[in-house]
Amino acid sequence: MMMKHIQRLRKIVTLSYHLEWLQKDPFIRWKPTFEKTNREFLSDNELSNIESHEFISERLERVRDLFIFSCYTGISYSDIINLTKDHIHLGIDGNNWIITKRQKTNMTVKVPILEKAQYLINKYSTHLMTQVTGTLFPIITNQKLNSYLKEVANFSGIKKNLTFHMARHTFATTVTLTNGVPIETVSKMLGHTKIATTQIYAKVIERKVSDDMNALKVSLANKSN
Repeated sequence: MMMKHIQRLRKIVTLSYHLEWLQKDPFIRWKPTFEKTNREFLSDNELSNIESHEFISERLERVRDLFIFSCYTGISYSDIINLTKDHIHLGIDGNNWIITKRQKTNMTVKVPILEKAQYLINKYSTHLMTQVTGTLFPIITNQKLNSYLKEVANFSGIKKNLTFHMARHTFATTVTLTNGVPIETVSKMLGHTKIATTQIYAKVIERKVSDDMNALKVSLANKSN
């Protein structure tokens, strides 16, 4: 994020230099360096642990459900809390899809609604809070959401630093790419403007690489027999 701000500043400074507002371009010898970051996501077992845990607190249950919905749709917090019934459309396959626009990029996102996501939509369709707001889910602030997720992680036995954005990472990795969904399809569902952004997820799935190579070993062994 910081690097993007620096790049924007560089464009303005370079333009100023070309317009002769500056005598020298201070960025002329500067080369951007990007630090690789690990995008944490939940494994199958961790996702299952959160899904199956029975919370005594209704507050934590709602937070968990929002997180799980994101895990199965890839939709970010800021877009989920604005979803209404008007965002649900009949897709070309005859099933329900969510069609919305990402606030961050204004890109149109079309996501088929998986069974577990549909269950959660149905669960809150008659909830008192959603009846008032007209949204698919009860509204909660991002600050409170991430704070409560710490409790969700603790009760579910998750040792990772659970944040809501991790649900989006989980959708990209554990739910889709690991299960063989093509990266181009995942990129469209995530609303990425460049497929290179989605490829970051593909690079961190070591288990998928291992599975692919093991399958190759079996295939090569069969050919040699």
